[in-house]
Amino acid sequence: MELSIGGRSAFVATGGRPFDTEKPALVMVHGAGMDHTVWSMQARYFAHHGFSVMNLDLPGHGRSEGPAPSTIADYTDWLADALQSSGARDVHLIGHSMGSLIAMSLAARDDSGVRKLALLGTLPHIQVADGLLSAARNNDHSAYESIVGWGVGRRAQMGGHRAPGSWIAGTSLRLLEAGQPGVLANDLAACHQWTDGADTAARITCPTLLLLGADDRMTPARGAKPLGEAISDSRTIVLSGAGHMMMAEQPDETLDALSKFFEEPAR
Repeated sequence: MELSIGGRSAFVATGGRPFDTEKPALVMVHGAGMDHTVWSMQARYFAHHGFSVMNLDLPGHGRSEGPAPSTIADYTDWLADALQSSGARDVHLIGHSMGSLIAMSLAARDDSGVRKLALLGTLPHIQVADGLLSAARNNDHSAYESIVGWGVGRRAQMGGHRAPGSWIAGTSLRLLEAGQPGVLANDLAACHQWTDGADTAARITCPTLLLLGADDRMTPARGAKPLGEAISDSRTIVLSGAGHMMMAEQPDETLDALSKFFEEPAR
């Protein structure tokens, strides 16, 4: 489905089912330099199990018009506008990596209407090394290689996927390579500059799931502990052997955790 947000076209995948505003909305927000395809293995399930799926391409990513916003606050404003434009109701929100910061930021707003929140591969502050930022700004291929090398868990680097022939590291690399020049650097800088995680988490009142990878070397699971402590109604699940790209590395385990959380009645 296509939305017009601020006069620019935004693409939203719906998991193979028409978007129905009478159903609760499940909104999926991808990470830095990526697009909606990272959620492909989970979006279709939810679209066929009681939710209307909004699997977004953020501005300047995938099939959505740019430019990409330069701050997490601006991304959050765009997401709020996207929800309003779609007519989404009973919003259930998932964010991964940079997307988790955007989702967290929106859920903390008094008027967000977010019913439940899931944060994957997240930290109060996602710091980015100067060398990686520099490589991304120069559109140096080493930036993609570094992200994949650190972001994909060690088991998935060497295969280990239940689907024969699946190559998680290669797929992740191709996804980053497909991005528009400058977008990855823009996103990494936005993450690095956003230091409001702890204060933002303290304002979140909806039930929240922290879904983390035990072998995530980009956003280590132990680093998310302050978020779990700050959010009043939170639970944490750590997937054994999973890296930062848990949705692709362990799609079944990721879906099991998300479906159990989103499908159970709110407390």
